[in-house]
Amino acid sequence: MRYEFRARLVIPAVTGLAILAGCGGPTSAATPPAAAESMPPAAGSGQDAPVATNTVAIQNFAFSPATVTVKAGTTITWTNRDSDAHTVTAMPAGSFHSPTLNTGQSFQYTFTAPGRFDYLCTIHPFMTATVVVTP
Repeated sequence: MRYEFRARLVIPAVTGLAILAGCGGPTSAATPPAAAESMPPAAGSGQDAPVATNTVAIQNFAFSPATVTVKAGTTITWTNRDSDAHTVTAMPAGSFHSPTLNTGQSFQYTFTAPGRFDYLCTIHPFMTATVVVTP
């Protein structure tokens, strides 16, 4: 009798797992391969290709795009689109440093010399990004 009781509990549990496994499985067959290949990598994934732009959005606790390439003399504008405050601070030397940016506020900096400029949010140091300045 005890064995029967266990069997009744195990079988529905196993059947339930099989049903749940079918609900959350991959859906790659529903996504055409061309669409999947054209999607950009997630922000902050470390695989973002450099982008030629002079604007950077601060959103979802990330700088987007994560890598920007500009010519010397270009002014970059960062705009905070998050509900939390952020900063834009060069590292390690701190050659540029924004004040705390609340939602909707922006910071601008003109890059006059070629080089690679890594920066972060001092409030959330896991938020990092790069500006590459060409001659």
